[in-house]
Amino acid sequence: MAPSPARHSVEARLIDWPAAHAMTQAAALHAQQLGVRVNIAVVDCAGNLAAFLRMPGAPLHSIDIAIDKAYTAASFGLATSGWSTALRTHSEAVRQGLVLRARFVAFGGGLPIVEGGQRVGAIGVSGGSESEDEDCARAALNALGLGPP
Repeated sequence: MAPSPARHSVEARLIDWPAAHAMTQAAALHAQQLGVRVNIAVVDCAGNLAAFLRMPGAPLHSIDIAIDKAYTAASFGLATSGWSTALRTHSEAVRQGLVLRARFVAFGGGLPIVEGGQRVGAIGVSGGSESEDEDCARAALNALGLGPP
């Protein structure tokens, strides 16, 4: 029997466009209920933009912030609101250096998207308070049944 050829790749699951689109809609509907105008970005697990929605009147600077929140959450698999606690466990060099990285966001509004125990992407919301942004992101996860049980 011939040996199996060596594998030099891994499979990656990615959020699909219908789910990414549904998440932006769910987050926007929640933002509307809260009375805030936000930008919403969904990225795949590699940080590539999968969907984006800007509510009219949402802050312009928040466009890039929403994308970067999603990118940060996808990169590390950690809610962006968790970084203030997480950084306390690292050296001073890491604490100072990581926050200076381009596209790194260490405040609330970015959440990883996990399906079946595997990270498939992330969502970032920006334009409200940190709490409002994260609530909108959570509403999007819950709309797809991907929120906490």
